[in-house]
Parts: sequence; C-alpha cells; structure tokens
Amino acid sequence: MKNKIISKATDLFLKLGFKSVTMDDIACEMCISKKTIYKYFCNKEILIAESTEAVHKAVHQSIDTIVARNHNAIEENFEIRKMFKEMFKSGDTSPVYQLKKHYPEIYDTVMSREVNECNTVFKKNIEKGIQQELYRKDLDVDTYVQFYYTLIFSINGNTSSEKEANRLEFEALEYHTRAMATPNGVVELEKQIQHFNI
Repeated sequence: MKNKIISKATDLFLKLGFKSVTMDDIACEMCISKKTIYKYFCNKEILIAESTEAVHKAVHQSIDTIVARNHNAIEENFEIRKMFKEMFKSGDTSPVYQLKKHYPEIYDTVMSREVNECNTVFKKNIEKGIQQELYRKDLDVDTYVQFYYTLIFSINGNTSSEKEANRLEFEALEYHTRAMATPNGVVELEKQIQHFNI
C-alpha cells in the first residue's frame, strides 16, 4: 500500500503541483481514507520527500537504460532530453520550481543528490564525446560539467512554466553541445536538432 500511495501521490504532484495537492486529494483519487495515508506518512512533507526520491530513482534508471544503448555522445544527450520532456509533460508548473518555492528544505536535499548523480552522467558523456571525436580534445571536462549543471539547474529552479523550462533546457543543450563540438560534432548536433520536437 505504501508504494501505491507514493506512486499516486507522485503522479498528482507532477501533474497538479506539490503545493496544490492535498492528502484529501490523494485519498480521494485512491478511494481510501486519509487515515490510511497517515498510517504510512505522518505528514505531507514526508510523502513529498519519498515521492521525489521515487522520481529520482526512475529518472536515473531511465538515464542508465539510455546510456546502455550505446548512442554517440550527442545523440545520448538528446535521448535523455526527450526522456525528461516525456516524464514531466503532464504539468503546467515546473515541479522543481514549485519544490524550491514551497518546500525549500526538500528542494535542497533533492539538489544535493542530483548534483552528484548528474555530474557523473555529464562527465562520462563529455569523455565519451571526446573519444568519439565529437567534442574537442582540449576541453576542461570538469569546467564544462559545472557550466552545464549550473545552466540546467538554474533553469529548473527559476522557471515556473514547465513548457518554458523544456524550451530553455533544449536551448541550453544546444548551447552546451556547440561550445564543445568538433566539426563532426556540429554535423551530428544539426541532425539531432532536426529530429527533436520542442
């Protein structure tokens, strides 16, 4: 039952927002009593914390699956971008923006967790791109990881509209890739842009 509550709450939080969804809403959607929810979660903040943990796991499992498909480095980043777009398409308001605004402590926990995971993903991608001669060999990998991380997390934390956040993240991905790309990388980037629907 606990996992079912987390799953339903996560769907509702992503669709309607962390602030607007109440424990009553979740109970009503599941046709259970609010008392049943409180049996597993003594307050909404704990449920939000567990929901964000579940989203974190789902996101990184999806990233691992994409990486395992052995795309080239640029295509891999575009596939990850598509996955994020698909996963968070249901809501009007950016979940990360809402979390930062209404539940800053949970936001800080989520961000510290994401920093480590994302830095690893970004770093491996850049190293892969250099090996494939899609990214320049003279890159300072750690600096570019930090540039991209700062861009993406700034967009998420400061853009209230999920649609606008998606558009800006796509622009950031293009910007990031162009900054690193070799001539072959630029050709691959243009190919990926043509196939991507913002």
